[in-house]
Amino acid sequence: MLADDMACNPRNPKPATVFSHKNMELNVYGDDVEVDYRSYEVTVENFLRVLTGRIPPSTPRSKRLLSDDRSNILIYMTGHGGNGFLKFQDSEEITNIELADAFEQMWQKRRYNELLFIIDTCQGASMYERFYSPNIMALASSQVGEDSLSFQVCPKSLCVSTPGHRTDLFQRDPKNVLITDFFGSVRKVEITTETISLQPNLGIMESRYACSIVV
Repeated sequence: MLADDMACNPRNPKPATVFSHKNMELNVYGDDVEVDYRSYEVTVENFLRVLTGRIPPSTPRSKRLLSDDRSNILIYMTGHGGNGFLKFQDSEEITNIELADAFEQMWQKRRYNELLFIIDTCQGASMYERFYSPNIMALASSQVGEDSLSFQVCPKSLCVSTPGHRTDLFQRDPKNVLITDFFGSVRKVEITTETISLQPNLGIMESRYACSIVV
């Protein structure tokens, strides 16, 4: 999900580009970036529907989260936020309660095995305070009461933020968890001694273990 509010902003001196550093060496809005929801499609309602699977039958596969109880999911969110909320499009907000309830629905509907939640926003730690579902590990760029600003435009004496984390809901020891466990390119192999009969004309078989959502 990408709002396009920076790349397409008329004040952007280099339209259709977004750079992570003032030297402009790396365009993070490159040609190889795949976007399934953009611009006005990026809403709180659409985000929650993708997570919980409550979307119309006509929705194409590219706009669905095709996950199950063996899937590891990475959710990365960034934008303007405050104590217990994150803004969407500067016109609406998602609260930490709504997010926590959505994750619980995902768990009850067997839509994930493990979930890594990363948020980069002011008072980011407030967004995972209400989580109560199992197998969730959360990371934030700032604690409650702290801003999370770019180090390139703000003096260190004024911009102090402390990364936060929460691991009490996660069953595995975080020290033994690889971040690649949550990358979509990772494929686990299941070994069986049983004979499996495949039916003809099944088409493409899906392999779904790691999924990523970026907002």
